[in-house]
Amino acid sequence: MHHIVLFGEVLADIFPDQTILGGAPYNVTRHLQAFQQLPILISRTGKDALKESLLSEFARLGISQAGIQIDTKHPTGQVTVYIQNETNHFNIEPNQAYDYIDAQDAAHIAESNSPSIIYFGTLAQRTDVSSAALNKIFKKTFSPRFVDVNLRAPWYNKAVIEYSLRNADFAKVSEEELIIIAALFSLNTKHLRDVALCLVEKFDLTTLFVTCGESGAWALSSVGEYFQTPGQLLNATLIDTVGAGDAFSAVCILGILYQWSVEETMIKANAFAAEVCKARGAVPEKTAYIYHSLTAK
Repeated sequence: MHHIVLFGEVLADIFPDQTILGGAPYNVTRHLQAFQQLPILISRTGKDALKESLLSEFARLGISQAGIQIDTKHPTGQVTVYIQNETNHFNIEPNQAYDYIDAQDAAHIAESNSPSIIYFGTLAQRTDVSSAALNKIFKKTFSPRFVDVNLRAPWYNKAVIEYSLRNADFAKVSEEELIIIAALFSLNTKHLRDVALCLVEKFDLTTLFVTCGESGAWALSSVGEYFQTPGQLLNATLIDTVGAGDAFSAVCILGILYQWSVEETMIKANAFAAEVCKARGAVPEKTAYIYHSLTAK
């Protein structure tokens, strides 16, 4: 079992017919707990009903609440999810509690738990306050770092992406995000694999993981390892894709911690992401049976 610190947003995904707690760091935290790890999510909620739902869920699942800060001025984050042309779209509200994570508390929690790895994303860096908290965590810890690049317009810019990649050892992006990054950094290459190679070299990444939706995923390592795994979903089995990337990230973290090969990590991550897509929500209960088979011995 490994202590894993996760930094970033916790929020509620508002679907047309229900409200589900989410946010990439929250989703990955839940998966890692189910994988019998010891995740600690550093985030911030409002003093509202959604906070009570979060703490109740953490208590039910046995997840540590030590990193959850309470904000009396700002609400727990909310995102409206709607489907257009069979694609999920997100309306992310500004000035949410996770935009104001306290740096001192965050760094203390991270440092005192001596994590085996630190997970962070890009969305929670949209304000100077939470960005400063993440920076202080980096200054107080010396663990490997995994960045999940979640580019949600209009909440990203080149500076945040560059900071994130420069401070990461491992990174996960989607192909769509890789195209955006290539444009932002003026990487005038014809093939996405060349873009990936440029990023691995420029930011000294150990491995870059790239998800491709229904087409599967691929990865490139600093020593030239390349592996591609095909998609596994049929239209008949797809329910929704919310959280598929988070499921993928959780298994990539396992692969890093247990030193799986790139090939083994990719196959398992892709398989688990596909399972998540077969049910509604980012962390559906029906995926529970697959955790045991994926957990490292």
